[in-house]
Amino acid sequence: MNNKKILLAHGSGGKLTHTLIENLFKKYFNNKFLDNLDDSAVIDISDFKFYIDKFKLCFTTDSFVVNPIFFPGGDIGKLSVCGTINDIAVKGAVPLFISCGFIIEEGFLFDDLEKIVNSMKITADESEIKIVTGDTKVVQKGYCDKIYINTSGIGIINRDIELSIDKIEIGDKIIINGTVGDHGISVISARENFKFGNFINSDCAPIHKLIQEIIQSGAKIKFMRDPTRGGLATVLNEIVYNRQFSILINENNIPIKNEVVALCDLLGFDPLYIANEGKVVIVVSPDDTEKILKIMKANILGKDSSIIGEVVSEPKGKVFLKTVSGGTRIIDMLAGDQLPRIC
Repeated sequence: MNNKKILLAHGSGGKLTHTLIENLFKKYFNNKFLDNLDDSAVIDISDFKFYIDKFKLCFTTDSFVVNPIFFPGGDIGKLSVCGTINDIAVKGAVPLFISCGFIIEEGFLFDDLEKIVNSMKITADESEIKIVTGDTKVVQKGYCDKIYINTSGIGIINRDIELSIDKIEIGDKIIINGTVGDHGISVISARENFKFGNFINSDCAPIHKLIQEIIQSGAKIKFMRDPTRGGLATVLNEIVYNRQFSILINENNIPIKNEVVALCDLLGFDPLYIANEGKVVIVVSPDDTEKILKIMKANILGKDSSIIGEVVSEPKGKVFLKTVSGGTRIIDMLAGDQLPRIC
């Protein structure tokens, strides 16, 4: 493209919009659904007639406003695809299609936009999903912070799979597939340009293949959730809210990188409330805990998996942490936002 920056005219629907779509979005996202450039992607369900009686649809949507848009281990493009995939995956579904909508600030660099779009393509290709439709809007300089992305996703889920908090019972175990707080600390480090030893990479990754390995094992999984905004502590509090059980987690068993702990101590953050973008919290029957743990540890995205706690009877509706010193404290739901714009 001759222009090196996005102009308002790139969002006008005219010639420059057409050029942007043809020379950038279609170049990277090309597939038989998107290439017609219609306002909607028409997917012939006869292609999936094999699934109709056996599967249900899973649908999600999300928006991404992370600042900065590039950070160690990822960028807003990779984040948008992974975030949508993971929201589908934790329901036990297989993601198939994604839409993407871009809101771009006037003056945004084409080179940066191309990096983001290429990152989305690479992540989608590696995840075996297709970006099939989208939209682009350009707003005046100062009305948007560089770029925002909205994504929606569709997947299929076996009709026999029903993951629900209602299925959780006393004695069930809580598993997480790796270290917590990496994403939020990566973003804040890049935002504030902290020179703190080695860079902490975001854990941003699509976890649907790991989850499908667990699902296909036939293990008794009760519930799954990805601990993004609000972190591990918030997800656990959402699970016990207004329920007739509580959760006890063991601080010694929660995997956290030393660098994350150190920076959290320095900044006054609690890593249990820091966002993750490649993690899943799984509630599983105690009979199948070791089976699931073995499967997870064999996957690169689950090599640091750990049983971090269990569902207990009293007192109801609370999350407790057994500390390294042997005491116990309540882990409440986050009242504010420790780190805004981390996804």
